[in-house]
Amino acid sequence: MYYLFFGFLYLVSLLPFFILYGIADFFFVIFYFIAGYRRKVVMLNLRNAFPEKDEKELRLIARRFYRNFIDNWIETIKLLSISKKKLNKRVSGNFGVFHQLYNNNKAVQVNLGHFFNWEIMTLHTGINQPYTFLTVYLPQNSRIANRLLMYVRSRWGNPQLPATEMARAIIPWRNKQYLLALGADQSPPNPEGGYWLYFMHQPTVFLKGPEKFARIQDIPVVMMTTTRKKRGHYHFDYFILADEPKKLPDGELIRRYVKHLEDNIRLQPELYLWSHRRWKHTWKPAYQELWVDKKPMPVSE
Repeated sequence: MYYLFFGFLYLVSLLPFFILYGIADFFFVIFYFIAGYRRKVVMLNLRNAFPEKDEKELRLIARRFYRNFIDNWIETIKLLSISKKKLNKRVSGNFGVFHQLYNNNKAVQVNLGHFFNWEIMTLHTGINQPYTFLTVYLPQNSRIANRLLMYVRSRWGNPQLPATEMARAIIPWRNKQYLLALGADQSPPNPEGGYWLYFMHQPTVFLKGPEKFARIQDIPVVMMTTTRKKRGHYHFDYFILADEPKKLPDGELIRRYVKHLEDNIRLQPELYLWSHRRWKHTWKPAYQELWVDKKPMPVSE
């Protein structure tokens, strides 16, 4: 079944972009206007994140989000066959920071957010800087989807590390120069095991893992600003978030990360993944020891 599905999608990926985006436009109508896929979740997230915007502005962001959401998957199918040359014509990035750190014999961690198109970012970054690019991923429930994504992400040699086995999977790389990519805006399964702070006006829990790992390994942490110039054309602007995270107080790295995450969202809000339940955990006073924001914690549930 996998090979039949792969073969079909590979043939689709050979179509030119203008045809693929025509297909995306068709599915946009289905998902947004007919099925209304997760529209209530998207609108609730947008209302909470942008209380200063009226409903007309929020609906416009939502429509643009759904277009990008569908484009994200159509573009990911294209990655099954796209050449490095064609990818580099459509995507650009500032990779000087990686060359600088590599020449200083340092490993590096990059903390990512769920901005479109993160699959393009993974492939593009993997071939445009000197490190072995290690990507931490959450295994998919579907075996077919999991194999397809692993194929796309590792096409040009990027090793994939399952988040469920991270402690074991990282061992072979600990004494090497690597670039470790972590999706730092994942919501922890346990609200009592993360950092709490404000994110887009709402008390939010973030995974401790990215900050803890960087501090234990004492490796520089890099982040990026994602922008979309036009349909299918992206720019990734990387910068150092922390040179020596081990010297930072507990929670400082996540504060810096969240601030820039918010800045990037406000720059082009339609690029962020609004369809996931980022705020599914509710703040409770019992979590006060986990509060790391410099702003006062909420006074009630």
